[in-house]
Amino acid sequence: MHEVASGIWAYLQPDGGWGWSNAGLITDGDRSLLVDTLFDLKLTADMLATMRRTTPAAKKINTLVNTHANGDHWYGNSLVEGAEIVASASAAAEMLELSPAGFAQLMKSAPDMGETGAFLMRIFGSFDFEGIDVALPNRTFSDGLDLTVGDRRVSLIEVGPAHTAGDVVVHLPDERVIFTGDILFHGGHPIVWAGPVSNWIAACDRILALDPVLVVPGHGPVAGPAAVADLKGYFEYLTVEARRRFDTGMSAADAARDIDLGPYSGWSEDERVVVNVGCLYREFGAETPSDAGSPLDNMAAWAGER
Repeated sequence: MHEVASGIWAYLQPDGGWGWSNAGLITDGDRSLLVDTLFDLKLTADMLATMRRTTPAAKKINTLVNTHANGDHWYGNSLVEGAEIVASASAAAEMLELSPAGFAQLMKSAPDMGETGAFLMRIFGSFDFEGIDVALPNRTFSDGLDLTVGDRRVSLIEVGPAHTAGDVVVHLPDERVIFTGDILFHGGHPIVWAGPVSNWIAACDRILALDPVLVVPGHGPVAGPAAVADLKGYFEYLTVEARRRFDTGMSAADAARDIDLGPYSGWSEDERVVVNVGCLYREFGAETPSDAGSPLDNMAAWAGER
């Protein structure tokens, strides 16, 4: 737990890689709002226990905001009993497609999935997806929603589709703090599940226009606005490099391997580049060939080369 402003905490999970997401707690008096839960029940229970030891306001969470539909940001929702659960309408719809039971079944099948299964076990084998009760949002919105936590103003701003179909950032205008969800991966390559990339660049611009002094990313350490500008630069760089190769007829997979990542080569989870370039190719008008392989297979192959 890191108090980033008076009554506002970031809960950070090292090292911020696959599934190791961050969360947040916003309080005022005896009122509280939780930003995201974690990937499994044990991790979420440990987080809630830490929050309750830190501040009495966390003993009963009044509102839970899920920033998007990836399970590492909502599979622990059922442990936040009695809270109003808020998400964008697009995120809530996408959650129906990404159930913990489906994820548990996928992991059970992983030993029989060859290279892809080995990759799954490497990135998700530390998590337990069994016995998770689904707790979906009971309040949804589109575009934006203003809330209060005691006397504290909190604005929910929908900036997706980008990382997922319904990404939301949580803005505290008086404190100039933003919880970005997975619009910001700090120190690791992002992954474009939904796109388009142009929307993600626009989302970065929207965050920067809010003039924050501090941002809490979905993965990685707390940062300043420079981290958001760096991520915007990453996508702009990748767009230019991918377009050059698209125009020569190079395949998306070959382009991903050919691009020199330059200033971004030290970021972790570089297997995600193959997904991001594939998304850009679709933006450029490419049709995905039937033999292109799934994003998961492509990432597994990329990781296997290293």
